[in-house]
Amino acid sequence: MQSLASPWRPTIFALVIWARRGLPWVALGIVLIALALDLWRRPEPIGIDFHTYEAAARVALQHGWPHLYDQAAVAAEQKRLVIDQMSQPFISTPPVAWLAAALAPLPYMTEYYVWAVVTFAAYALALAWSATSRGLMRWVAIVAAIAPWWVLHAVHLGQVVPLVAAAVVVAWRLLREKRDVAAGLVLSLVLLKPNTAFIVPLALLASTRYRAFAAWAAAAAVLGAISLLTMGVDGVSAYISQLAAPLPGGASSLTLEGALGVSGVVALALRVLIVVAALVAAFRLRSSPGLVIATAVLGSLLAAPYLHGSDLCLLSAAAWIVWEERPLVAWRVPLALGWLASSPIADASGLGPGLNRWPLLELALLAGLLVMASRVDHQPIGPAAPAPA
Repeated sequence: MQSLASPWRPTIFALVIWARRGLPWVALGIVLIALALDLWRRPEPIGIDFHTYEAAARVALQHGWPHLYDQAAVAAEQKRLVIDQMSQPFISTPPVAWLAAALAPLPYMTEYYVWAVVTFAAYALALAWSATSRGLMRWVAIVAAIAPWWVLHAVHLGQVVPLVAAAVVVAWRLLREKRDVAAGLVLSLVLLKPNTAFIVPLALLASTRYRAFAAWAAAAAVLGAISLLTMGVDGVSAYISQLAAPLPGGASSLTLEGALGVSGVVALALRVLIVVAALVAAFRLRSSPGLVIATAVLGSLLAAPYLHGSDLCLLSAAAWIVWEERPLVAWRVPLALGWLASSPIADASGLGPGLNRWPLLELALLAGLLVMASRVDHQPIGPAAPAPA
C-alpha cells in the first residue's frame, strides 16, 4: 500500500505548495474585479451630499457663519450651484462646512472631483499605512476593504464618512505605536459624522488610554469653541434645533428599528445595552487597541439612531482591523464571506443582503468580539501569529 501511495506524494506536495502560493493571486484577482465592477457601475458623479455641504459653506461665507443652518438660504444656494439636483437640509456638524469652504474658490464640479479624490485616497492610504500584514495578502486586504459597494457609493455621493473611516484606521496604528496623543487628535475627525463612531472616544477611556481620550476631548473642546465663536449663540442654537427635528427620511433600515422591528423603550434599552457591552469589552480587550476600536465602531453603528448605506464604510474599517489583528481561520472565513456579501458582484446580481440585514451581521461580529472579551485572562492578546504565507 505504501509503495502505491509513495509515487503520488511529490505530486500532492507540489499541489499543496501551488495552492498556498496561488491562492493570494486568485484572491487579488477577485477583489480587483470587484473594485473594477464598482467603478464601472458608477460612471457619473452626482455628489448630492457634497452639494449640500458646499451650499452651506457658501451661505456661511457670503452671509456669515451664524447663517450656516439657515435652511432656506442653503436650499437656494443648492439650486444655484446645480439647478437640476434636489436640495436637502444641511444637518452635518460645522467642521464639515469648514472643509467644504476650503474648496469654495474652485468651480463647483472641480470642487466635487477634488473632494471625491481626496476622501477616497485618504481612506485607501490610511489602510495601506496601517496594515500589519505583509506581502501580497497585504494588498489583497487593502483592495478588499475599499471594494464593498458602499465605499464608492460614499465617494459617489461626496460623503464625508470615508474621512471618519480613515481616522479610525490611522488611530489604530498610532495606538499600536504608543502615540496616544496623536491618536486622540486624529480621532477628532469622528466629529465630522459622530453617529458613525461616537463610542470610539469613550472606548479609549474605558480601555485606560487616558492620554488618547484627553487629547480627543481637548480637540473636541477646541472645535466646539471655534464653532461657538464663529456662529455665535444663535448659530449654535440653530444647529441644536436641527438635532431635535425629525430624523432624515429613509435612514432607519440600518438601525435596530429596521433590522429587528423594535421601537420606543425596547429600542432604547437595546441601545443602552449595546453601548455598555461595547465599553465593558473595550476594557477587557484593552491590550489590543485594534479590537477596542473595532468593538466601539460596531457598537456605534448598532446604537446609532439613523444611518445611510455610505456609513457602512465604518463597518469595512472595523472588519479590516479585525482581519489584520486576528489572522485566524475562525475569524477570516466569516469575514471573507461577509466581504463576498458586500461586494458589488453580489450587489449587482441582487444576491447581496438588504440594508436591514447588515445590522444582524454587525451584531454577529460584535458578539464574536464580546465572546473573545469574556475569555480574556488579562494577559496581552495582541495580534495573533500571522497566517502562513
